[in-house]
Amino acid sequence: MIKYVEKIKKLRNERGLSQDQIAKAIGVSRPTYTAIEVGKQELSLEEAKKLSALFGISVDELSSGNISNMHKYKHMIITFLRMNISKDGKIPKTKLAKMLYFADFAWFYNHLESMSGMPYRKIEYGPVPDAFFRALDELESDGKINIDSKCGNGKDVYLISENESNRNEKIQTISAEEKSLMKKIAEKWKNKNTKDIVNFTHNQLPYSLCRENELIPYELITQEDPDLVY
Repeated sequence: MIKYVEKIKKLRNERGLSQDQIAKAIGVSRPTYTAIEVGKQELSLEEAKKLSALFGISVDELSSGNISNMHKYKHMIITFLRMNISKDGKIPKTKLAKMLYFADFAWFYNHLESMSGMPYRKIEYGPVPDAFFRALDELESDGKINIDSKCGNGKDVYLISENESNRNEKIQTISAEEKSLMKKIAEKWKNKNTKDIVNFTHNQLPYSLCRENELIPYELITQEDPDLVY
């Protein structure tokens, strides 16, 4: 099945749009769009661009087929912040991003599906979803996390911690098995610095096999040595 089929149907339903409305928006007939949505016909590049603009995502995100769950991704952030990774409860932003990547890709390694469904991109400091920065901004705006900065080696380092007033929030989107995996990741990396975790992700197959700024296929992690998944 074409990767984006389930994603476009989910996005259409979430926005309360009919197949006829989508068809008109991208300039095809309703039967043609129906064929696209059930995987009998592929989108042209021009149709993919129009559909991506309509849903407010990139063509890369559309073609990846990942169905992301921002609500759960935010809960993954909160869960890591509660795992005593540092004495003061603060985690460097880059280190947090990498542990979230480990959780998603390690879960895929064992279950062939991502924990959050977020599409991860290859950037200078390792794999990260475009939505990571928006998730932090929204969590801070909602009063759930604090983002502090300090200067280290001539650079600003951003430290993430949970707001004390949010600590009674119950996390129900993450299963006991998912939390167990996240705990193993936290235990392995809590005493390591950010440079260590960045170097580790850079040496993994998913990162090393992709081009700069390219979305990283989850499937690449299945070719990794089991001891190097996280």
